[in-house]
Amino acid sequence: MNYSMIALDVDGTLLNDRYEITDVTKEALQQAHASGIRIVLCTGRGPGNAVPILEQLGLEGVLITHNGAATVQTPGGILLHECGFSLDDVEPVIRYCRDKQVHFDVNTAFEMYVDKISAVEVSMYENYMLQPQRVSDIMQLNHPLVKFTIFGSLEVMDEVEQDLRLMEMPKGLQYIRSGDYFIDVMSVEASKGKALEQLAQQWNIPRERIIAMGNYYNDIEMLEYAGIGIAMDNSPEDVKAAADAVTLSNNDNGVYEALVKLGLV
Repeated sequence: MNYSMIALDVDGTLLNDRYEITDVTKEALQQAHASGIRIVLCTGRGPGNAVPILEQLGLEGVLITHNGAATVQTPGGILLHECGFSLDDVEPVIRYCRDKQVHFDVNTAFEMYVDKISAVEVSMYENYMLQPQRVSDIMQLNHPLVKFTIFGSLEVMDEVEQDLRLMEMPKGLQYIRSGDYFIDVMSVEASKGKALEQLAQQWNIPRERIIAMGNYYNDIEMLEYAGIGIAMDNSPEDVKAAADAVTLSNNDNGVYEALVKLGLV
């Protein structure tokens, strides 16, 4: 197959658990790009900490960020598309988080805001190369949002997810488990799969010529849309079941291994 695009999740897929891109993976992706294949990062990260990953690869171009809620062109940080909502829309979830004393942040296409933060959250943000802006009260912001993120331990996030299943989500919003420690609330129009489909149509790339790689529930639509969807071995079983193939884990150069098996390096 003559592939034209590789849609690539970042955390748990491209990066190992030390938040590194290995040299063999970087070289393989650069070789694929040099052959004419577009490399598109598709991540739950925002542009602020996703663009540096693309730069580490020595590449520029389009990124699908915030789990499909914002598509951005580099260089220059040009917003191509976003799926937004208001603070009022998500106010019931903010009230829930405050009642439960669970940490949350709110995201515009390019900025992140918090009104409370502890040392645990500071450490988490540092791992993800983030410095959220501190405000006195989130509800006083007057910006359209693309993502509302809830963060906590695995046990806390399991409990929050159960509670959200029982809540009636505000109209037009959905939640998705984007990692063991994260739940994202976004527009129902936002997903990696939808953003990838839209981008492929703009570029006139048939889905059969797209490779997608991911490792978590927020990657499933993307894996199912692509001509070949590849799950990392560190993925939950439901994610593996949605994929066409399973490669090695993110700590064992799974992206590189998949590219080798596809004959792209």
